[in-house]
Amino acid sequence: MAINDTRRKVLAVLAGGLVLGVGVAVTLAAWNDSEFATGTFTAGSFNLEGSVAGDVDASYSDHNVDDGDAAATLAFDLPANIVGNMSPGDVVYEGFWVRLAAGTTTGADLVAAGTTSSPAATSNTDHLGYSIYALAPGATCNAASAVGTPIATGATLDAQAGVTTTPLLEGATATAAGTAVQLCFAVTADATLEQGLATTATWEFTATSTD
Repeated sequence: MAINDTRRKVLAVLAGGLVLGVGVAVTLAAWNDSEFATGTFTAGSFNLEGSVAGDVDASYSDHNVDDGDAAATLAFDLPANIVGNMSPGDVVYEGFWVRLAAGTTTGADLVAAGTTSSPAATSNTDHLGYSIYALAPGATCNAASAVGTPIATGATLDAQAGVTTTPLLEGATATAAGTAVQLCFAVTADATLEQGLATTATWEFTATSTD
C-alpha cells in the first residue's frame, strides 16, 4: 500500500511539472514589442530662366519651347557701318542672360545643346556662322567683349562644334535667384551670303544639376 502511495505522489509531481511547463510557454508568448520608422523624401526644385533685357529681375522668364514657351527673341544690333541688312563679312552681336531661378535647390552647369535653323534651301543657314561667349553680367556684348574661348561655335548655323561647359557658380535660394551669366552671340556672314533671304536660328541651352 505504501508503494502505491509513493507512485501516486511521483505521478502527481510529474503532472504538476507538466502543467508548470505549459504555463511558462504561454507567458513567454504573450511578451512582444515592435518599433516602426518612417521617412519623408522631398525632391528639390530646378529651373533655368532667361532674359534679353539685361540682368534685371523683372525681365526673366521661362523660354523652354519643349514646355510650350516661346523662344526668347534676340534682336541683333547691326554695327553703325551696316545700313539695313547684313552683307558678306558682316558680324552682328546680341546678349542673352541666364540664371537659376529662385527656389532652385542645387547648383548647375550650362551647356549649349544645339541649334535649329531655317531650311538651308530657302535661307542663309549655310552662310552664317556663330560663336557664343560667356560674359560677366554687366559687360556689353560687342566685338571688344566677344573674345577668348567661346562656349560653342558653328561654321554654319546647323553645325555646332567646340562646346564647353559653363558653371553657374552661385545657385539660387528659396527667395533669391542665382547669379546671372550673360551669353554673347556673334553671328558672321560669309563671303557667299545670298541676297534677300531671311534666316531664323534657335539656340538651345541646357542646365544640369551639379548635386
